[in-house]
Amino acid sequence: MNMPSEAPTALLSLKNVSRLYGTVIGVNDIHIDLPRGAYGLVGPNGAGKSTLIGLITGALTPSLGSIEVFGHNPRNRAHSLHQIGLCPASDLLLPKVPAKAWVEQLLALHGWSLRAAAQRATEVLTWVGLAQAMHRPMGSYSLGMRQRAKLAQALAHDPELLILDEPFNGLDPVGRLQMIELLKQWVANGRSLLLASHVLHEVEAVTNAFMLIYGGRLLAVGTASELRTMLADLPQEITIEGPDSRSIATYLANETWIRSIRVSPDSSHIVVAVLEPLRLYRLLNDLVHAKHFRLSGIRGETGDLSALFRLLVSRHRGQYSLNIQGIVPHAAN
Repeated sequence: MNMPSEAPTALLSLKNVSRLYGTVIGVNDIHIDLPRGAYGLVGPNGAGKSTLIGLITGALTPSLGSIEVFGHNPRNRAHSLHQIGLCPASDLLLPKVPAKAWVEQLLALHGWSLRAAAQRATEVLTWVGLAQAMHRPMGSYSLGMRQRAKLAQALAHDPELLILDEPFNGLDPVGRLQMIELLKQWVANGRSLLLASHVLHEVEAVTNAFMLIYGGRLLAVGTASELRTMLADLPQEITIEGPDSRSIATYLANETWIRSIRVSPDSSHIVVAVLEPLRLYRLLNDLVHAKHFRLSGIRGETGDLSALFRLLVSRHRGQYSLNIQGIVPHAAN
């Protein structure tokens, strides 16, 4: 008789988590459940990414709320250290120590035998592209090589979750591409990943599931396509192209819910700043049918995740008042 297999434990579960530093709020009332998968944690510097990582790894305790990683509180739990691999933003390398010796020592702290640690260190350092440099002191490494060494130590003990905090900082274009390929391989092997960065397109190259954070709050969670659909409900600028665009501008000028209209010098298009894009689309449909206006194109900002982030930040700062529903996140394919 085949027994049903147990459902895998959720990756992360945060229940109304806040972290205070005196009167400063590092993380503000985050409530989310994530299945296993790969996620990008995206936000500008100071948004709360590192604080959230500290909470997930157990280095910090929440001031309010509770947090579970793989079903357990990560704080003061040795097994959580084996389940998580952390590549921090700070440079923790020992300049006079070779990378191989450094990774071996960290594996020994995880309970690996000296022989197994030496073999594993060679494997992971080769995988990250440091086969020819693993016996050199890390102080002689370039920034890109140091980032690879940090990645090697983070995944050497074979964790279930790999967390990287700003791994692309300081890398040249070739180094960024190589780091992206390494992380894509990790995800392709079915491992969980949390990639914190302030650069949207770099995260999107690795995973299609995002958490957008600003001011310690999660602004939105979902796949890239789901987040783009949110733009239909956010204030934005719509470009309307066609020979009758100036005539359309005359009609739109009478609508009080339209914030501004800019007409191009050659009258080939207009740019309409609007609080309710869907309302504008419906009005344009009515005008085209009733007045037979000729349009050649309508373009919003739906193709640009950075535009979404900018608009969500504007909403967070109170520049716009909108009701945006949360999106259920999905693990990356």
